[in-house]
Amino acid sequence: MRKQISSVQNTYVKELFQIKEKSRIRKKTKTFLIEGLRETSLALKGGYQIQTLLVDLSIIDESTLTALLESTDLNIEVIEITHQVHQKLATRTTTEGILAVAKTKDLVLDTLIFQSENPLILVAEAPEKPGNIGALLRTADAAGIDAVLIANPKTDMYSQNIIRSSVGCLFTTKIATGTTSEIIAFLKTHKINIFGASLTASVEYQTVDYTNPTAIVVGTEATGLTDEWLQNTTSNIIIPMRGAIDSMNVSVSAAIILFEAVRQRQL
Repeated sequence: MRKQISSVQNTYVKELFQIKEKSRIRKKTKTFLIEGLRETSLALKGGYQIQTLLVDLSIIDESTLTALLESTDLNIEVIEITHQVHQKLATRTTTEGILAVAKTKDLVLDTLIFQSENPLILVAEAPEKPGNIGALLRTADAAGIDAVLIANPKTDMYSQNIIRSSVGCLFTTKIATGTTSEIIAFLKTHKINIFGASLTASVEYQTVDYTNPTAIVVGTEATGLTDEWLQNTTSNIIIPMRGAIDSMNVSVSAAIILFEAVRQRQL
Protein backbone atom coordinates (compact mmCIF):
# COMPACT_ATOMS: atom_id res chain seq x y z
CA MET A 1 0.00 0.00 0.00
CA ARG A 2 1.28 3.45 -0.91
CA LYS A 3 2.25 5.96 1.70
CA GLN A 4 -0.16 8.90 1.96
CA ILE A 5 0.37 12.46 3.20
CA SER A 6 -2.63 14.64 3.94
CA SER A 7 -1.26 17.50 6.05
CA VAL A 8 0.79 20.52 5.00
CA GLN A 9 2.29 20.37 8.50
CA ASN A 10 3.89 17.00 7.75
CA THR A 11 7.66 17.11 8.45
CA TYR A 12 8.56 15.75 5.01
CA VAL A 13 6.33 18.32 3.30
CA LYS A 14 8.06 21.08 5.26
CA GLU A 15 11.45 19.72 4.18
CA LEU A 16 10.39 19.65 0.54
CA PHE A 17 9.09 23.21 0.78
CA GLN A 18 12.54 24.30 2.01
CA ILE A 19 14.19 22.46 -0.89
CA LYS A 20 11.85 24.19 -3.30
CA GLU A 21 12.43 27.67 -1.87
CA LYS A 22 16.10 27.78 -0.83
CA SER A 23 19.19 27.26 -2.94
CA ARG A 24 21.40 26.50 0.08
CA ILE A 25 19.08 23.65 1.11
CA ARG A 26 19.19 22.21 -2.41
CA LYS A 27 22.99 22.35 -2.35
CA LYS A 28 23.16 20.80 1.12
CA THR A 29 20.80 17.93 0.35
CA LYS A 30 21.80 17.62 -3.33
CA THR A 31 18.11 17.30 -4.16
CA PHE A 32 15.58 19.47 -5.95
CA LEU A 33 11.91 19.47 -6.82
CA ILE A 34 10.46 18.94 -10.30
CA GLU A 35 6.90 19.94 -11.09
CA GLY A 36 4.86 18.57 -13.96
CA LEU A 37 4.53 15.41 -16.04
CA ARG A 38 6.53 16.62 -19.05
CA GLU A 39 9.35 17.95 -16.89
CA THR A 40 9.51 14.71 -14.89
CA SER A 41 9.55 12.64 -18.08
CA LEU A 42 12.36 14.77 -19.53
CA ALA A 43 14.36 14.45 -16.30
CA LEU A 44 14.12 10.65 -16.53
CA LYS A 45 15.13 10.80 -20.19
CA GLY A 46 18.07 13.02 -19.22
CA GLY A 47 19.37 10.46 -16.74
CA TYR A 48 18.34 12.20 -13.54
CA GLN A 49 17.85 10.01 -10.49
CA ILE A 50 14.31 10.47 -9.22
CA GLN A 51 13.79 9.26 -5.67
CA THR A 52 10.12 9.98 -5.02
CA LEU A 53 6.97 10.94 -6.89
CA LEU A 54 4.25 12.85 -5.06
CA VAL A 55 0.93 12.54 -6.83
CA ASP A 56 -2.39 14.29 -6.42
CA LEU A 57 -4.83 11.68 -7.73
CA SER A 58 -7.57 14.30 -7.97
CA ILE A 59 -5.58 15.66 -10.94
CA ILE A 60 -3.41 12.89 -12.40
CA ASP A 61 -4.98 9.56 -13.29
CA GLU A 62 -3.55 6.16 -12.42
CA SER A 63 -2.96 5.12 -16.04
CA THR A 64 -0.78 8.18 -16.69
CA LEU A 65 1.21 7.48 -13.54
CA THR A 66 1.63 3.81 -14.48
CA ALA A 67 2.90 4.75 -17.95
CA LEU A 68 5.47 7.10 -16.42
CA LEU A 69 6.73 4.46 -13.98
CA GLU A 70 6.94 1.85 -16.74
CA SER A 71 9.15 4.21 -18.77
CA THR A 72 12.03 3.75 -16.31
CA ASP A 73 13.77 0.91 -14.53
CA LEU A 74 14.32 3.05 -11.44
CA ASN A 75 12.68 1.93 -8.22
CA ILE A 76 10.76 5.13 -7.47
CA GLU A 77 8.74 5.61 -4.31
CA VAL A 78 5.22 6.95 -4.93
CA ILE A 79 3.41 8.98 -2.26
CA GLU A 80 -0.20 10.06 -2.60
CA ILE A 81 -0.77 13.64 -1.45
CA THR A 82 -3.90 15.67 -0.94
CA HIS A 83 -4.74 18.61 -3.15
CA GLN A 84 -3.87 20.94 -0.28
CA VAL A 85 -0.37 19.48 0.01
CA HIS A 86 0.04 19.67 -3.75
CA GLN A 87 -0.86 23.35 -3.73
CA LYS A 88 1.67 23.95 -0.96
CA LEU A 89 4.52 22.48 -2.99
CA ALA A 90 3.52 23.46 -6.52
CA THR A 91 4.44 26.82 -8.04
CA ARG A 92 2.19 26.74 -11.09
CA THR A 93 -1.54 27.39 -10.90
CA THR A 94 -2.18 24.75 -13.56
CA THR A 95 -0.17 21.56 -13.36
CA GLU A 96 -0.57 17.84 -13.91
CA GLY A 97 -0.73 16.81 -10.27
CA ILE A 98 2.76 15.34 -10.05
CA LEU A 99 5.92 16.43 -8.25
CA ALA A 100 9.25 14.61 -8.26
CA VAL A 101 12.10 14.67 -5.79
CA ALA A 102 15.34 14.26 -7.75
CA LYS A 103 19.09 14.24 -7.15
CA THR A 104 21.07 17.14 -8.57
CA LYS A 105 23.98 16.56 -10.92
CA ASP A 106 27.42 18.09 -10.44
CA LEU A 107 27.48 20.44 -13.41
CA VAL A 108 31.26 20.62 -13.65
CA LEU A 109 33.41 20.95 -16.75
CA ASP A 110 35.51 17.89 -15.93
CA THR A 111 32.50 15.60 -16.40
CA LEU A 112 31.49 17.05 -19.78
CA ILE A 113 31.94 14.60 -22.64
CA PHE A 114 30.94 15.45 -26.21
CA GLN A 115 29.28 12.79 -28.35
CA SER A 116 30.33 14.69 -31.48
CA GLU A 117 33.90 15.28 -32.66
CA ASN A 118 32.67 18.61 -34.04
CA PRO A 119 30.71 20.13 -31.15
CA LEU A 120 28.53 23.23 -31.25
CA ILE A 121 28.33 24.91 -27.85
CA LEU A 122 26.53 27.88 -26.35
CA VAL A 123 28.28 29.81 -23.57
CA ALA A 124 26.38 32.37 -21.48
CA GLU A 125 28.40 34.67 -19.24
CA ALA A 126 26.88 35.62 -15.87
CA PRO A 127 23.18 35.31 -16.79
CA GLU A 128 21.04 36.48 -13.88
CA LYS A 129 17.39 36.24 -14.93
CA PRO A 130 15.95 32.71 -14.67
CA GLY A 131 13.67 33.50 -17.61
CA ASN A 132 16.63 34.26 -19.84
CA ILE A 133 18.45 31.11 -18.74
CA GLY A 134 15.33 29.06 -19.40
CA ALA A 135 14.94 30.61 -22.85
CA LEU A 136 18.60 29.92 -23.66
CA LEU A 137 18.13 26.27 -22.70
CA ARG A 138 15.03 26.02 -24.88
CA THR A 139 16.98 27.54 -27.77
CA ALA A 140 19.82 25.07 -27.21
CA ASP A 141 17.39 22.16 -27.23
CA ALA A 142 15.65 23.40 -30.38
CA ALA A 143 18.96 23.78 -32.20
CA GLY A 144 20.16 20.38 -31.02
CA ILE A 145 23.53 21.67 -29.87
CA ASP A 146 26.04 19.66 -27.85
CA ALA A 147 26.24 21.64 -24.61
CA VAL A 148 25.46 24.84 -22.74
CA LEU A 149 28.16 26.30 -20.51
CA ILE A 150 27.30 28.90 -17.89
CA ALA A 151 30.23 31.13 -16.94
CA ASN A 152 30.14 32.75 -13.49
CA PRO A 153 26.55 31.65 -12.78
CA LYS A 154 24.49 34.03 -10.67
CA THR A 155 21.50 31.72 -10.22
CA ASP A 156 21.04 28.18 -8.94
CA MET A 157 20.41 26.04 -12.02
CA TYR A 158 17.94 23.88 -10.09
CA SER A 159 15.62 26.70 -9.08
CA GLN A 160 11.94 26.26 -9.87
CA ASN A 161 12.02 29.37 -12.04
CA ILE A 162 14.68 27.95 -14.36
CA ILE A 163 13.03 24.54 -14.58
CA ARG A 164 9.70 26.17 -15.36
CA SER A 165 11.00 28.72 -17.88
CA SER A 166 13.09 26.08 -19.65
CA VAL A 167 10.00 23.83 -19.96
CA GLY A 168 12.18 20.97 -18.81
CA CYS A 169 15.00 21.67 -21.30
CA LEU A 170 17.31 21.91 -18.30
CA PHE A 171 17.26 18.11 -18.52
CA THR A 172 17.63 17.65 -22.28
CA THR A 173 20.94 19.44 -22.92
CA LYS A 174 24.35 18.84 -21.41
CA ILE A 175 25.15 21.68 -19.01
CA ALA A 176 28.29 22.66 -17.15
CA THR A 177 29.25 25.68 -15.10
CA GLY A 178 32.56 27.31 -14.28
CA THR A 179 34.41 30.59 -14.11
CA THR A 180 35.14 32.52 -17.28
CA SER A 181 38.83 31.57 -16.99
CA GLU A 182 38.00 27.88 -16.53
CA ILE A 183 35.66 27.77 -19.52
CA ILE A 184 38.09 29.63 -21.79
CA ALA A 185 40.84 27.17 -20.82
CA PHE A 186 38.46 24.23 -21.41
CA LEU A 187 37.51 25.48 -24.89
CA LYS A 188 41.12 26.11 -25.87
CA THR A 189 42.23 22.70 -24.58
CA HIS A 190 39.59 21.09 -26.79
CA LYS A 191 40.57 23.32 -29.75
CA ILE A 192 37.11 24.87 -30.00
CA ASN A 193 36.76 28.18 -31.86
CA ILE A 194 35.32 30.96 -29.70
CA PHE A 195 32.94 33.49 -31.25
CA GLY A 196 31.86 36.26 -28.90
CA ALA A 197 28.76 38.33 -29.54
CA SER A 198 29.92 41.93 -29.16
CA LEU A 199 29.11 45.42 -30.40
CA THR A 200 32.76 46.38 -30.86
CA ALA A 201 35.54 45.10 -33.13
CA SER A 202 33.11 42.64 -34.66
CA VAL A 203 32.27 41.11 -38.01
CA GLU A 204 28.70 40.30 -39.06
CA TYR A 205 27.69 36.94 -37.63
CA GLN A 206 26.67 35.39 -40.97
CA THR A 207 30.17 35.92 -42.46
CA VAL A 208 31.81 33.54 -39.98
CA ASP A 209 32.49 29.82 -40.58
CA TYR A 210 30.85 27.74 -37.84
CA THR A 211 31.43 24.34 -39.44
CA ASN A 212 34.39 23.49 -37.19
CA PRO A 213 34.20 22.97 -33.40
CA THR A 214 32.47 26.13 -32.25
CA ALA A 215 31.42 27.97 -29.10
CA ILE A 216 29.01 30.90 -29.39
CA VAL A 217 29.45 33.20 -26.38
CA VAL A 218 26.81 35.70 -25.26
CA GLY A 219 26.85 38.13 -22.36
CA THR A 220 24.22 40.05 -20.46
CA GLU A 221 22.02 42.57 -22.26
CA ALA A 222 23.13 45.30 -19.87
CA THR A 223 26.92 44.96 -20.04
CA GLY A 224 27.73 42.41 -22.75
CA LEU A 225 30.83 40.24 -22.54
CA THR A 226 33.72 41.02 -20.22
CA ASP A 227 37.14 41.93 -21.60
CA GLU A 228 38.49 38.51 -20.65
CA TRP A 229 36.19 36.92 -23.22
CA LEU A 230 36.74 39.56 -25.87
CA GLN A 231 40.50 39.13 -25.60
CA ASN A 232 40.31 35.36 -26.03
CA THR A 233 37.88 34.96 -28.93
CA THR A 234 38.67 33.59 -32.35
CA SER A 235 36.50 36.41 -33.64
CA ASN A 236 33.90 38.80 -32.26
CA ILE A 237 30.58 38.80 -34.08
CA ILE A 238 27.61 41.13 -34.31
CA ILE A 239 24.01 40.88 -35.49
CA PRO A 240 23.31 43.97 -37.63
CA MET A 241 20.54 46.10 -36.14
CA ARG A 242 18.13 47.75 -38.59
CA GLY A 243 16.12 49.78 -36.08
CA ALA A 244 16.68 52.36 -33.36
CA ILE A 245 18.06 50.05 -30.64
CA ASP A 246 21.44 48.32 -30.55
CA SER A 247 20.62 45.06 -28.76
CA MET A 248 18.10 42.25 -28.46
CA ASN A 249 17.10 39.80 -25.77
CA VAL A 250 20.05 37.49 -25.17
CA SER A 251 18.09 34.34 -26.02
CA VAL A 252 16.93 35.84 -29.32
CA SER A 253 20.49 36.80 -30.24
CA ALA A 254 21.73 33.33 -29.33
CA ALA A 255 19.00 31.70 -31.41
CA ILE A 256 19.84 33.75 -34.51
CA ILE A 257 23.54 32.87 -34.35
CA LEU A 258 23.06 29.22 -33.37
CA PHE A 259 20.63 28.52 -36.18
CA GLU A 260 23.02 30.13 -38.66
CA ALA A 261 25.66 27.71 -37.38
CA VAL A 262 23.22 24.81 -37.75
CA ARG A 263 22.34 25.97 -41.30
CA GLN A 264 26.01 26.05 -42.31
CA ARG A 265 26.62 22.59 -40.90
CA GLN A 266 23.75 21.16 -42.96
CA LEU A 267 25.07 22.44 -46.30
